[in-house]
Amino acid sequence: MAISLKNPYRQFVAKYARLAGAGKRLPLGGFPPHNKPAPPPGAPVALIFSPHPDDECITGGLALRLLREAGMRVINVAITLGSDKKRRRARLRELKHACAWLGFGLEVAGLDKVDPVSLVDNREHLLAAVKVVAELLIRHRPRAIFFPHEADLHYTHTGTHCLVIHAINALPLDFQTTLIETEFWGPMASPNLMVESGPDDVADLMAALSFHAGEMRRNPYHLRLPAWMQDNVRRGAELTDGPGQAAPDFTFATLYRLRRWKNGRAQYFSNRGLKIGAAENPSAIFNS
Repeated sequence: MAISLKNPYRQFVAKYARLAGAGKRLPLGGFPPHNKPAPPPGAPVALIFSPHPDDECITGGLALRLLREAGMRVINVAITLGSDKKRRRARLRELKHACAWLGFGLEVAGLDKVDPVSLVDNREHLLAAVKVVAELLIRHRPRAIFFPHEADLHYTHTGTHCLVIHAINALPLDFQTTLIETEFWGPMASPNLMVESGPDDVADLMAALSFHAGEMRRNPYHLRLPAWMQDNVRRGAELTDGPGQAAPDFTFATLYRLRRWKNGRAQYFSNRGLKIGAAENPSAIFNS
């Protein structure tokens, strides 16, 4: 007689499914910000160049830790407010609430047609957009800038990469910063930094993302953020240090590509990947 073996993972998966269902009943924004003390005006600045409202939350694991643990001022730069002109006023309102929840400052570039084709084919459009970004870089002199990598699939993400690189190249040779490239729609082939986020930070990123209510009703990817961050641990274990490496004991993480901009060019800090655990100060990235 055949012996029926019970699948030990069935209950485990069923709990995931129940949690995902319960998440759909949680509110989309509408709760007050933390009101935590902000870093002083003279604190070092990190700029997030976000192609759309909501990218500041999705890729913001490291930025949030730099704010909370390294005392940096984090300012989100909204490169666009989305392609749907009828939704832009609402998206800006949602964005302000999301940034307030996380403690991020906000600058609105509000550009249009930020895609590689439009930027390359229309030199006047490119120069005007470069001027906007370059002025922000000169005014804030950021210690770090976050922006999408060159193959992040969505045309506004790849366009934002192109725009930021053009703007940095337009600056004087003495301009220095740390480049932190991000991913979402398309994974990076060669990330070299994995940053862990603790449960409280992940919950705050999800809560901030929920303020982008119009987008979350269309596609509730705020509920899928933890799963994406778990998969980053799987991928990052072998992509940051090479095939066959053991995964760190992280539950949630975000992957980045870390380089230094100095003397008019991008330079890698190290040939090896860097992993920043939840118990480590994230400012270690500047000492690599």
